[in-house]
Amino acid sequence: MSKRFDPEYMFGSIWDFPKNIGEALKLGNEISLNNSYNNVQNVVIAGMGGSAIGGDVVVALEKENITVPFAVCRGYSLPNWVSENTLVICSSYSGNTEETLSTLEDALSKNAQICGITTGGKIAERLNELDKDVVLIPSGLQPRAALAFSFIPMAKCLEKTGVLKLNFDNWMDSAIEAIIRAREIYSLENNENPVYELALQIYDKLPVIYADNSTMGVAALRLKGQICENAKMLAYHNELPEFNHNEIVGWENNSHIYKELFVLWLSDSIDNPRVKHRQKITQDILNEAGVDQFVLEMAGNSFQERFLHMIHFGDWLSYWCAILHGSDPSPVENISRLKEELLKRT
Repeated sequence: MSKRFDPEYMFGSIWDFPKNIGEALKLGNEISLNNSYNNVQNVVIAGMGGSAIGGDVVVALEKENITVPFAVCRGYSLPNWVSENTLVICSSYSGNTEETLSTLEDALSKNAQICGITTGGKIAERLNELDKDVVLIPSGLQPRAALAFSFIPMAKCLEKTGVLKLNFDNWMDSAIEAIIRAREIYSLENNENPVYELALQIYDKLPVIYADNSTMGVAALRLKGQICENAKMLAYHNELPEFNHNEIVGWENNSHIYKELFVLWLSDSIDNPRVKHRQKITQDILNEAGVDQFVLEMAGNSFQERFLHMIHFGDWLSYWCAILHGSDPSPVENISRLKEELLKRT
């Protein structure tokens, strides 16, 4: 059934994640920056969608080694504190993202230090005109399927500018091996595959994804986006502990819709102990309300390995939800329509 509904072969894009990581590492190691980057005191990643989440992934994987303020900017402008001591990395897979083009001009007006990661397009043209560094990544993928080519070159750029000291060598090989083993199961369209089994439970529901913001919060954001884009389903995410200070109260009225919802908890062994306790109490509250729930936790020797494994699990989950709906996971027709309408009012 999957081949019938997947003519653009999103299956292969998800399957190739470990290969993409290896290729992105090779590309990242070969990056040669022509400009000097001096006295960088803070970093901004400017991007949208699949290109922006690369910045979030860098923070999640390398948070222990990031020693300067680091922000991911999703929008048309940059914070007012951006200055000549700010490194702005413009990340756009297509190179034509209008918000990122706008932030590039804003970065120039603020005299920031600038480089870019893209497949080409207007951003590459503009940066080349300005003699700024541009890291070119492989084209031909959906931006959301190019995650490895987003976060790894980004991290390598930060390393080569002296902002970040990476420890990829300590965990990357084992992470790749774990994903290669896992995909043999996750790619099966039958009940031997736990991802497919979970997809059967959630594909006709509205998934609500919760995670500790210090561990799997970015994976929850990624999963929400993948379910929306691949499966063409609404999904929602939030993070603990903030969720416990407001949203938890929302699980009280309108209980007639609970049967349409499904809560996914993304957990990790190093979640904050108090957050683990909060999660247990919240699960009890939702159980008493009759809400369907499922806890996802990955095995692995390092947090980084478990994090990337969770990303891969989520990508397959969104894929199988698409197939169960009889939807082609690749096209994003509403985004294409939106861009066409925006072009009419440029």
